[in-house]
Amino acid sequence: MKNRRLTTARLFLAIFTTTLEEIAIYAIWRWVLPGLDINWPVGALIGMMVAWGIFSVSLFTLTTNILKKQVPAGLPSMVGTRGKATSVLSPEGMVKIKSELWAARSDTGKIPVGADIEVVGEDGLKLIVRGVAEPDAKH
Repeated sequence: MKNRRLTTARLFLAIFTTTLEEIAIYAIWRWVLPGLDINWPVGALIGMMVAWGIFSVSLFTLTTNILKKQVPAGLPSMVGTRGKATSVLSPEGMVKIKSELWAARSDTGKIPVGADIEVVGEDGLKLIVRGVAEPDAKH
């Protein structure tokens, strides 16, 4: 639902800005170019405005598709991810997840070096982890 509202807001913004750009193209054709002794026919104006409209729609479609495919980055997307403790967490230390080192805090007490961990939350830039009993091969 949140993404749909953002897309709708972006659509209204795109329509508004494209309308302003089309008005600017007309104003340049109507007042600026004649002042420079450049006289383009109405067909050139219409062609330019159509081309700009096609460009704007294409750009909106492309960016919307890219934003939809984008994976949310950051700590909330790491909840449920597993890794290993690279230092003793008592309660704070370092963990390795997907070849990256992260500052972490244990929510279950002391976790020894090399223990399997699972991310259960985040606190700012620090992961909240819990030791897991079974080993996991996805490190």
